[in-house]
Amino acid sequence: MSEVQLAAEPFDLALNPLRTALVIIDMQRDFLEPGGFGETLGNDVSLLQAAVEPCRRALEAARRAGLLVIHTREGHRPDLSDAPPAKVTRGAPSKRIGDPGPMGRILIRGEPGHDIVPSLSPAPGEVVLDKPGKGAFHQTDLAQILMVHDIDTLIVCGVTTEVCVHTTIREGNDRGYRCVALGDACASYFPEFHRVGLEMIKAQGGIFGWVSDAESFATALSAAQHAA
Repeated sequence: MSEVQLAAEPFDLALNPLRTALVIIDMQRDFLEPGGFGETLGNDVSLLQAAVEPCRRALEAARRAGLLVIHTREGHRPDLSDAPPAKVTRGAPSKRIGDPGPMGRILIRGEPGHDIVPSLSPAPGEVVLDKPGKGAFHQTDLAQILMVHDIDTLIVCGVTTEVCVHTTIREGNDRGYRCVALGDACASYFPEFHRVGLEMIKAQGGIFGWVSDAESFATALSAAQHAA
């Protein structure tokens, strides 16, 4: 498959689809739906719905082009042995991690709320990466997976922009990966954090990476397929 140009900021990026992975961060019911962890923290979870359709467009484009697709889920073991007390006890949520909720125990692996929203369900063979923290590299085998697939570019989307998406991009940047955030396929409970988070990624000539959008990503992959 031919190398193509991805329209992005602060400048366009030459993309080799064979060395590119789509990483969809934490599009889970616990963050996007009422009754989950996001709402227990006092957030308006409806704000995250803006990312669902752009994520779906990016996912469909990646599948058509045969890219490596990685879905992440933040959550913890049922005994909370991987949940630091500083995380579990922070703030004053209406329910804490591990408490029972309308979608099962909150942010616990295997519970309904921990699962990815149905419209973005992983296809057979796609990587589903369970992580205990914000970044997708922390305490996971993501680095090994990317190395085996000879990946050099990460297209990152999901929620939330300034927390798990940003942390993953920073981690990837430090490890030498070219990281691109699909801005419209990311979202935050705080619109200003979303805006500033994207600005931070592309500032200073792309200090952490690039910012593009789902349509530009799909267009670039389509061009690569037609040129093949």
